[in-house]
Amino acid sequence: MNSDMQSNYDRVVHVPLGERAYDILIGPDLISHAGGEISARLKGRKAAIVTDEHVAPLYLDALMDGLQTDGIEAVSLTLPAGEKTKSVEPLVAVCDMALSARIERNDCIIALGGGVIGDLAGFAAGIVRRGVRFVQIPTTLLSQVDSSVGGKTGINTRHGKNLLGVFHQPDLVLSDTDALNTLSEREFRAGYAEVAKYGLIDKPDFFAWLESNWRAVFAGGQARAEAIAVSCQAKADVVVEDERENGRRALLNLGHTFGHALEASTGYDSSRLVHGEAVSIGMVLAHQFSARLNLASPDDAARVEAHLKTVGLPTRISDIPGEALAADRLLDAIAQDKKVKSGKLTFILTHGIGQSFIADDVPTSQVSAFLEDSRTGQC
Repeated sequence: MNSDMQSNYDRVVHVPLGERAYDILIGPDLISHAGGEISARLKGRKAAIVTDEHVAPLYLDALMDGLQTDGIEAVSLTLPAGEKTKSVEPLVAVCDMALSARIERNDCIIALGGGVIGDLAGFAAGIVRRGVRFVQIPTTLLSQVDSSVGGKTGINTRHGKNLLGVFHQPDLVLSDTDALNTLSEREFRAGYAEVAKYGLIDKPDFFAWLESNWRAVFAGGQARAEAIAVSCQAKADVVVEDERENGRRALLNLGHTFGHALEASTGYDSSRLVHGEAVSIGMVLAHQFSARLNLASPDDAARVEAHLKTVGLPTRISDIPGEALAADRLLDAIAQDKKVKSGKLTFILTHGIGQSFIADDVPTSQVSAFLEDSRTGQC
């Protein structure tokens, strides 16, 4: 690894998973240097790039040129942008591209895009030839701090979100902070919800830091790199302890049980709700539900809602535009959540900011009543 490449890193987070260990590189202009980083770590000389129609015009040429410069032969597939791309037909198309290009096990599939592309491409990498190398180049804040780390891949079905997938760790993550400069305010805010999540799980000091420094994070520079690095390290620590979500890793789903139900109930319509917005509402609901069950102070729920609202995120079910969502429809979606065991509802609840825990066997009747009150603005 030469010194020129090293100068592009603001931060490096190492994920120590034995033979499957990998680095998360955080810094500017990493897309154009991807060829050098990949060739320094992987033996294969071919790559299949998966991207979407929003990202391709911005970064695909730079990535292809960089790969070619370092002797990596690449093909690419550009898919429609949006959550609906996480489905069976695009998955088959990615696999077909990789097989047509004769991608072998030491070659790699590269995800160039946000969480949708990363989840889809990672699933393909996990099943093509029963597993090929995988490189994540996340281009949204949400994907840089969450979905690109940890090896969870998947697609959606009519039964719910991410119900088909595999655990397939990346071999390298390149988080190019320059790519975040092209995000809309809405996309950046949606990613910020996942940053705040790490403070709410078990880092109250980080949440307090965000309350004071969120404007600097939004502006860019070292505060942004720091927030990304802390988030990635937080997730990496949990993944190393519980790679396949048999225990503590479920804490990373704070806000997601409610959030996924909101997404499913809106038909994954990004004009109404994107993932980070759903997580924002879900985290507020998780804190309000905890307070309702006398597990936490209502003041903490109010503090969480106040901060997320201040940065411009939705915090209530009624903030979702369009047709009002029925409580029974939300409950049906929750019942399909991957954390449900033997038909019993599982939630990530909290004793306060930074004190989340896994709650098994939450009574359906309590959830239903809470959702009805939340839907009608009575919480």
